[in-house]
Amino acid sequence: MMQYKDYFGSIHYSDEDKIFYGKVEYIRSLISFEGEDVASLRESFEGVIDDYLALCDEKGIEPEKPFKGSFNVRVGSKMHRQAALFAQQRGLNLNKLVTDALERYLTEDSLEKG
Repeated sequence: MMQYKDYFGSIHYSDEDKIFYGKVEYIRSLISFEGEDVASLRESFEGVIDDYLALCDEKGIEPEKPFKGSFNVRVGSKMHRQAALFAQQRGLNLNKLVTDALERYLTEDSLEKG
């Protein structure tokens, strides 16, 4: 993944076409880019981000932001019920329970890798 101005781009290679290509990830808009080598791929990626932001500004619309802070999780009705009851018994709402669980999981994961 490449990063530029809080946007992330995937990196792929087509052996048939002998070209690197990617798309801007974590937003709904389809924004793609390509290059013949790493330098031209990076230049293309940054260029499409700059063009996208300029177009949004020109049209007076808010550009999509990756990771806006909310997402849907499908866990099935049994786990949903268990989580809701678990949270209620501890005086938490479901959002706080999930946030705490993710923070704990991600902290433990980073400690194991560090």
